[in-house]
Amino acid sequence: MTTLFGDRLAEAVERKRSQLLVGLDPRPDLLPVELVGDVHYDRAAAADGCARFCCGIVDAVAPYVVGVKPQLAFFEALGSDGIRAFEEACAYARDAGLIVLADAKRGDIGSTSRAYAAAYLEPRGEAPPVADAMTVNLYLGRDSLDPYLAACRRHGGGLFCVLNTSNEGGADVQGLALSDGRPLWHHLARMIHELGTELAGDRGLSSVGAVVGATHPRAVGEARRLMPQAVMLLPGVGAQGGSPADLARAFTSGPASALVSASRSVLYAFRSTGEDWRTAAALEAARLQREVWAVAGW
Repeated sequence: MTTLFGDRLAEAVERKRSQLLVGLDPRPDLLPVELVGDVHYDRAAAADGCARFCCGIVDAVAPYVVGVKPQLAFFEALGSDGIRAFEEACAYARDAGLIVLADAKRGDIGSTSRAYAAAYLEPRGEAPPVADAMTVNLYLGRDSLDPYLAACRRHGGGLFCVLNTSNEGGADVQGLALSDGRPLWHHLARMIHELGTELAGDRGLSSVGAVVGATHPRAVGEARRLMPQAVMLLPGVGAQGGSPADLARAFTSGPASALVSASRSVLYAFRSTGEDWRTAAALEAARLQREVWAVAGW
């Protein structure tokens, strides 16, 4: 019997005592000196350096995080070599016992959505899916999620729907007022709740979650009220200015009902501390893990 994503996540959070995800956003121009090599001259070398960097980060942060969030764009920028590096990093993280959330933000309909779901959430022959969960875009409507929901039912994956983001321009669309005065993202939050009801597990959490920017504490509280069973993915802590102290309301549905994502502040901590890159990442991840767990109140 397939275990639903929400139940797997709840078990992992309680076992690790962590709600922290570290984003894997590898940039060849920011790699540690020992990994630079020929990355500026050869795309294959750049991808290899990024893969080694991501695997080193996984080793460093694994004791303090529940999972990693590889951002597809940074790997796709390196072509087919980058996709190889992405798959290598995902497999390495899963072997380390971490949840892998592919930050793909895919959004389309019909056979295209089915292909995206197959790429990230379905087994590859005898091999497991490349990721445990992925981010998707809901702005093409309810039916655009059907293939992903089917894959989650069959294979125990999770979805995180882009809902209310931290960028300034997000309000241009997400904050548009409906005829009843509610912002558009409130309507989408209700939709996420409805879609996720049938994929709620024994722990009370759904496999269908939402991306809510951590830089908007009031929106975090509103989102929790509208989606009591959804796991919220909260990017924006660290380099984007979000603070764990602002996020307590996200965790009122349980210790695993929200995940805090930090990327640059962990990956590139060595650039400001002068320490070994792995040591610096581990120290920052450990600090954030303690802060988030304390804020969650569990």
